[in-house]
Amino acid sequence: MNETAVSAILPVALLDYGGGNVHSCHKAFVRAGIETRVVSSPAELEGTRGLVVPGQGHFRQVMEAFDASGFRAPIMAAAAAGEPIFGICVGMQMLLEGSEEALGVAGLGLLPGTVLRFSPQEDAEKVPHMGWNSVDKVGDSPLLRNLFCPAYAYFVHSYYVPITVDVEAGAITEYGAAFWSVLSQGNVHATQFHPEKSGEVGMAVLKRFKEQVLEG
Repeated sequence: MNETAVSAILPVALLDYGGGNVHSCHKAFVRAGIETRVVSSPAELEGTRGLVVPGQGHFRQVMEAFDASGFRAPIMAAAAAGEPIFGICVGMQMLLEGSEEALGVAGLGLLPGTVLRFSPQEDAEKVPHMGWNSVDKVGDSPLLRNLFCPAYAYFVHSYYVPITVDVEAGAITEYGAAFWSVLSQGNVHATQFHPEKSGEVGMAVLKRFKEQVLEG
């Protein structure tokens, strides 16, 4: 059995560190045909391939919970080893060096840059950005490969990854400012929107993560 076949059999690790909507994410990954193991400590990572980092809430609280769970070292090692990483919502923001939401709190630093806060322009856009919005492809992200765009996904967030962050491919959404709503940089992937709340588009993204990244 070749390495790709073996890797496809291993479950992906969905990190349960107290800072994400783990139950809904797990259900969505299973519906997408991805064998998924919910893990709450680094010791449970053995026998998995790929790490999913969900996240919701305040950046400081999320990062403190993540570090307290002991997952920083394993995710840095996995990223360096080329294992697939998938961040969702605040889990996407955690991949950067830091956030305006909690200055001085260190993100994972897998991508250079700082997460910014939306600045509402009069009454045109309210914060948080909540609801459905368009996703437009830039380059060839495996998460969006052969997916017709613009597609529509569901967002709930007040902070965003600016398009000045240099990534290989992804998708851009606009809400007062243009921001990365999907990104792919080597083995690191993420969505700012919630795939588990984004209907057929969210399911299509998860299936592509399975087919193009985990099995690709």
